Amino acid sequence: MSCEQILNAIPHRPPFLLVDEIVEQSDERILCTKTFTGEEEFFAGHYPGYPLVPGVLLCEAAMQAGAVLLSKHLAGAGDKVPVATRMNNVRFKRMVRPREELRLEIDLNERLADAFFLTAKVTVEGKVAVRFEFACAAAPRETP
Repeated sequence: MSCEQILNAIPHRPPFLLVDEIVEQSDERILCTKTFTGEEEFFAGHYPGYPLVPGVLLCEAAMQAGAVLLSKHLAGAGDKVPVATRMNNVRFKRMVRPREELRLEIDLNERLADAFFLTAKVTVEGKVAVRFEFACAAAPRETP
């Protein structure tokens, strides 16, 4: 999926767009990639001299990939966007360094009206970096 298609699917924009590419997608599953270059501003203060991708950004990247997946389910639902409502059972298993490619695997487990329940697995070189469950609700997009 092209960058333009990602931008059309979710409201996130650089520098906070954390999905580089959609590798594959079905109605209930999406696989994306993201690579942090090491030039991102947060690396200057997050473990200086030993840069690590913050765990919260690993989770955010996975939830953005989930939002791309959910954009298909919200098509025709007016001007609604998925907004995270809950994260459960977050387990960090591996540190992630700059220039390592993340594989963001998101599965849609259940939909109840405008609530979506998903599972995320973020891997690097086949090893799990973080795994968690999350929920999103379809919220009206408000303009400032």
